[in-house]
Amino acid sequence: MQRAAQRDDRAQRDQRAKRLRRALVCAAAVPAVLITAACSSDSGDSKAKGDDSVQQSADTSGGPSASASPTVQAAAYKKLPDPCGVLSKKTLSDLVPESGKSGKKGGSDNPSSRASCAWSSLDNNGVKGSQFRWLNVSLLRFDSDATRGSGDAQAHSYFTRQVKDAQSVDGAKSPKVVPLSGTGAEATAVRYDLKKKEGLFKQQTVVARVENAVVTLDYNGAGLAGGKTPGANDLAKAAEKALKEAVASVSAANGEGSGQSSSPTASASPSEGASKSPSKPAGKSPSAGASASKPAAGKD
Repeated sequence: MQRAAQRDDRAQRDQRAKRLRRALVCAAAVPAVLITAACSSDSGDSKAKGDDSVQQSADTSGGPSASASPTVQAAAYKKLPDPCGVLSKKTLSDLVPESGKSGKKGGSDNPSSRASCAWSSLDNNGVKGSQFRWLNVSLLRFDSDATRGSGDAQAHSYFTRQVKDAQSVDGAKSPKVVPLSGTGAEATAVRYDLKKKEGLFKQQTVVARVENAVVTLDYNGAGLAGGKTPGANDLAKAAEKALKEAVASVSAANGEGSGQSSSPTASASPSEGASKSPSKPAGKSPSAGASASKPAAGKD
């Protein structure tokens, strides 16, 4: 009985010892589990926070930044002068002496962008023949537009077409193209003979671009009814002189004095943006393909 009691007592002690050891093991294991769980939780939170940060950055940036609105160089010239007043009385007296100096203004729905004036002169000398002269000045101004480009670039393109058109007039004989200097940003003279039923006409077409405006001056002369045919060189010099005067008038009307301008490809100033055009460039503004004057010589 005593031994049994001792065994029972020893067994109880062993059981208590085992329970204590298990409790200690469990107690030691719990922090490890918590730490592992905590680490796992922190890792997930960190990743989630990192994903959230990336997403937030993407949302804030809005992806690739939208490109800035295109800008073009603002047009330098905002208006045109009275086309019938671009030449002095002295010049008109030299070129069209019998015109009475009062030109015929061409019709225009927008005089600030398109204008023209023509003069005709017939000096009738009876049996000695007559001298005929015809002069036409056309002015065309282009507004800058984000779609079409700067006014200077549009004017340059139109200037180039005017020169080509002058060379391709029906019936033109031996056309000669001469670049001119000292008149606007660019200028060219086109000379040719044109045989008509009234006589042989000597045609001079001189074209100049100044800033965003183009000046086209047509001048021709003929000896009629037996009159002497005028010299082409004399007509050319008179036309070139008148062209310079017309270009200067366009510049003066816009507060400029030199009549010179920068390259049509000059870079735009970011602060300028699209031009403040007095007329709608996409509507009423002059069409780049439209001719501002008849490329013909005289009247049929």
